[in-house]
Amino acid sequence: MEERYTKGFPVSWEQLHRDARALAWRLAGMGPWNGVIAVTRGGLVPTAIVARELELRMIDTICVTSYDWKDQGGIEILKGIEGDGEGLLIVDDLVDTGQTASLVRDMLPKAHFATVYAKPAGRPMVDTFITEVSQDTWIYFPWDMELQFVQPIVQATPPG
Repeated sequence: MEERYTKGFPVSWEQLHRDARALAWRLAGMGPWNGVIAVTRGGLVPTAIVARELELRMIDTICVTSYDWKDQGGIEILKGIEGDGEGLLIVDDLVDTGQTASLVRDMLPKAHFATVYAKPAGRPMVDTFITEVSQDTWIYFPWDMELQFVQPIVQATPPG
């Protein structure tokens, strides 16, 4: 975990599913949507859950890369979407600094942008989210983890 992240927030598959369904509940009355766009890769799983819950069949992707496994780097668009986003729902797992969200918003300014998790710096870039976490928290998504032993909190935290 990079120095700017002092806290970790592990998210299980079950928690992610509950949170993505909560996002769908929040979005249910806001449509109708002509389709849903996943921001890859993190938005793929939440998009599948939201699309199922809202019975959306038109699913596409915006392919953007801005992270390696731990650091935020430059942003690169690998695949875009045509149009201005009218009637579209964009779903991502997380808005962190807002850089990716800003780029996607510029591409599709009329779309509704929703994320499962939001940090304060990126929160103004999204229209809807479920859970806010502090800026210094690294979210460990279930697709990035495997089961292993961890020290109890009091043993892993330095005194003072």
